[in-house]
Amino acid sequence: MPDILGLSEAADQAYRALLRRPGLAAGELAAELGRSAGEAAELLDALVAAGLAAPMRKPAAAHESAHYQAVGYQAVAPDLAFGRLLDEREQDLRKSRAQLHRLMEVFRENTMTGHPGGLVELLSGREAIKARAQQLFDSARTQIRAFDRPPYVQIPGQNREYESDRLREGISYRILYSRDALAWPGRYQSDIVAGCAAGEQARVRGTLPTKLMLADNHLALVPVAGSEAALDLAYAIRAPALLAALSALFESEWERAIPLGTAVADDDPDEPSRELLQLLAAGLTDTAIARELDWSHRTTQRRVKALFDRLGVATRFQAGVVARDRGWL
Repeated sequence: MPDILGLSEAADQAYRALLRRPGLAAGELAAELGRSAGEAAELLDALVAAGLAAPMRKPAAAHESAHYQAVGYQAVAPDLAFGRLLDEREQDLRKSRAQLHRLMEVFRENTMTGHPGGLVELLSGREAIKARAQQLFDSARTQIRAFDRPPYVQIPGQNREYESDRLREGISYRILYSRDALAWPGRYQSDIVAGCAAGEQARVRGTLPTKLMLADNHLALVPVAGSEAALDLAYAIRAPALLAALSALFESEWERAIPLGTAVADDDPDEPSRELLQLLAAGLTDTAIARELDWSHRTTQRRVKALFDRLGVATRFQAGVVARDRGWL
C-alpha cells in the first residue's frame, strides 16, 4: 500500500520489514533488504517523515548530550498510518469531484447558450461508444436507467462488478430488458439474477423501441440505428428537451413492463416457478427457457404444464393474465 500512497517500492519493503521485525536498526534493515546502511537510513527517514514508522529510544549515557538515543525503529500500526493518508486522499478526491461538477456546469451553460449543436454529439466507432458509456456511468449521481437489448458493444455481464460497486454507493439502477436480452445464452441466471440480488431493479418487455442509457437527467446514449449499426454509430445527448422526452419514454415502457427478481410472499410460487413465469411472460420459447434455467426440454414442458394446472389455464397468455391478477408478476 505505501506505493499506492506515493512511496517507493523500496519504502514499501522497508515498512513490511518493520512490521515483521519491530526494532530493526538501520544496519539490520540494510541486511534484511540487501541494501547499504546509507540506503536503509534514507528509507527509515522517509518512513518516519510519512508517519509510517517511529524510532524506538533508550536513555542516553551520562556523557552524551541527548537524554535518549534511537536504537531501532518500529512500524506505525497500518490503520493509524494509512488511515490518515487515505483520509487525505479521499478529501482530495472529493475536492476534485466538486471541481469537476463546477466545470461541467460551466460547460453545459456555455454549450446551451453559445453552441446548441454541441448538445447532440455523434459518436463513431465501438471504442468511442464504449468509452462514452463508461463516462455516462461514472457521471451518475442518483440513478442509471437503460433499455437493454441486443446487439452489444461488449459481452453482457462484464460490468457486473462495477454496477455492484455503484449500487453500494447508493446509485439506483433500473434496467428494462427486451425478450431477446433475456434469451441471450446464459444471461438470465449469470447476469440478471445476480444484478437483482445486488439491488438492481429489473423488468422485461417483449420488445423495446431502441437501446438507451440515461445518467440522471443530464446525459443519454442512443444508437443511430437499431441493427448492427447500433454498435458503430450513436448519439450522446445533453439537450434538455431531448433528455426529457427520453426520460418520459423510459418511464412509460417501465410502467408497462413485468418485474424481474421481485420478492415473493409465502403463498406465492417457489423460486423456480416464479422464474419460469417471468420468462413465459417475456415470451421466451420452451427451448430458450430450458437453456436459461439449465433444465432439460422435458423438465421445462413438465414444469410449464404443472404451472398451467395450478393457475387453471391452457395458454401462456392466460397464464400471464392470471399470474398478474394474483400478484405473482
